[in-house]
Amino acid sequence: MRRQTATSGSNPAGSSRSTRLDPLSLPVRFDAHDTRADGGVRQVELHRERVVLRRAINGMRMAVNISVSDFRGIALRETGETQLLVLIHRDPSLNIPLCESADRAEIAAAWQGWSEIFGLPQLQDGESFEPAPRRRRRNAIRWRRPRFLIRRRVGDA
Repeated sequence: MRRQTATSGSNPAGSSRSTRLDPLSLPVRFDAHDTRADGGVRQVELHRERVVLRRAINGMRMAVNISVSDFRGIALRETGETQLLVLIHRDPSLNIPLCESADRAEIAAAWQGWSEIFGLPQLQDGESFEPAPRRRRRNAIRWRRPRFLIRRRVGDA
């Protein structure tokens, strides 16, 4: 079995042809469609614990390292006659296409496989994604002053 990388000759994820990345052959590197990136393409590296996105915007190259646990899950999207599996993130620009096919049995098997490999839930497209709750900042100065000084009033100079 050949590795599915950008140079191996397999279809890149996001192309118009049927694509399928194998979850058992991680790590894998491929090119994906990105409208904001220079050239309309970004490089994606998938590992079991992390995802690395590399792209250039206006000549400035960047690499974004994201933990797999930061993703919400694996979503199944209906696109006409084909179905698409996408690794869903809170930020829609960080979503990653994993598999595209017209065969429902193949998509179901891939959906189950990616969900087990990453330990993420299987999501239907259109499920409501509520935003993450805001983290509370108890007291901004708390981390700069000792606890007993927080209780004391500041005197006038």
